[in-house]
Amino acid sequence: MILRDAVHGLVAFEADEELVVPRLMDTPEMQRLRRIRQLGVANVAFPGAEHTRFAHAIGAAFVMKKLLARLRQIHGELPFWQQVTSERAQDAIAAAFLHDAGHGPLSHLFEDAIPGTAHHEEWTERIILDSSTGVHKVLAGIDPHMPERVAALVRGEHPLPYLARAVSGTLDVDRCDYLLRDAHSTGVRYGVFDLDWLFRSLRFQPIEARGTAGSAPPPSGMAQAPGLAIDGAKGLPAIEAFILARLFMFQQVYLHKATRSAEWMIRTVLGRASALIADGERLAGTPRAIELTAHGAPPTLGDYLDLDDAVITVAMHAWESARDPALADLCKRVRQRDLFKTYELFGEQALPDGRAHALNVAREVARARGLDPDMYVALDVASDTPFGGEAEPLMVVYAKGPARPLSDVSFLLARLAGQVMSRVRLIVAPELREEITRALGT
Repeated sequence: MILRDAVHGLVAFEADEELVVPRLMDTPEMQRLRRIRQLGVANVAFPGAEHTRFAHAIGAAFVMKKLLARLRQIHGELPFWQQVTSERAQDAIAAAFLHDAGHGPLSHLFEDAIPGTAHHEEWTERIILDSSTGVHKVLAGIDPHMPERVAALVRGEHPLPYLARAVSGTLDVDRCDYLLRDAHSTGVRYGVFDLDWLFRSLRFQPIEARGTAGSAPPPSGMAQAPGLAIDGAKGLPAIEAFILARLFMFQQVYLHKATRSAEWMIRTVLGRASALIADGERLAGTPRAIELTAHGAPPTLGDYLDLDDAVITVAMHAWESARDPALADLCKRVRQRDLFKTYELFGEQALPDGRAHALNVAREVARARGLDPDMYVALDVASDTPFGGEAEPLMVVYAKGPARPLSDVSFLLARLAGQVMSRVRLIVAPELREEITRALGT
């Protein structure tokens, strides 16, 4: 199979170990990802952000293919039981393609909006392991044990650390694709980095007494398999650019005030709808998965897979006629992009006591105007740790001397290590912002 991709150009899956991708591509579970945007509602701020989880899945699988090619260039230094075999490559490509198979609609906000909803990682594992799914049938048709191996890889588990972390780690194929894809579609060039040079600088981290090539593996041989490292002489600027790209994309795109406002409004709508259903009210157009979850019953896999962005959009349109005035109002505002405004908190106002005071002031203003403060005012605290805190930090190797953590050899990353980037904002109905601004004294 050969495809044209907006980010990677010509994308081909033609080798025997790569043919799992076109076979998985036609399953209902993966076709569903065509109906789920990669960035949820970020298109309210970035009109080009219409790319889908399906396109990202293809990109992640292609990045894995490129990574495997690099690993095969350097794995000759490893004993044979730690090298990339065709079976391992096939499993890794399948895991990269399937890593988001269980993603809910509207990016991450859906699983946060409805209490009791499992996270998408759990749904992905169910899709892979459930014998009724098309994905499982494809994998099991290749090898009866392949679904279990692929599910473990998606969880970031594998006897070879370098393969486990390629699916879930600091430098994984998911991040490598979504940063480039999101930057391309939003027009925010801060997310661009040199993927080819980054992969070219990969090395295996030296491990003492790991055996010699061609010898039989010791009982603990797999446990001694090395992780990946960066060539300090060539790759330091590339890995710095990769980590800074993620930081800048959070600053400019993922935490954009309009996106955060729209996400909060939809999350509030879904939460309100669930509460009303739990109290016995019938809301026309409600998907069965939401009804079941509202009543404390877990949705079936089939019910969950019926959800996508369009299903939620249609349901919210129907709820514009709900008897609950706040639910109907917020649904209409979302559809018309009449978004709530944000009021950013800095300095002492951004500290816990200052946040609580600002939120109380905003809630009192809402009450005085006859609006439900739970529906028309919120405190939004968004944060991310761009670098640091990993259980197994990415190491840097040189021709001489021991491997060292990135933060030891990079001035930039040493300053960034462990730092938390946060944005603290009030989200308020537009008609309340001016009065809230005056009340907070700015």
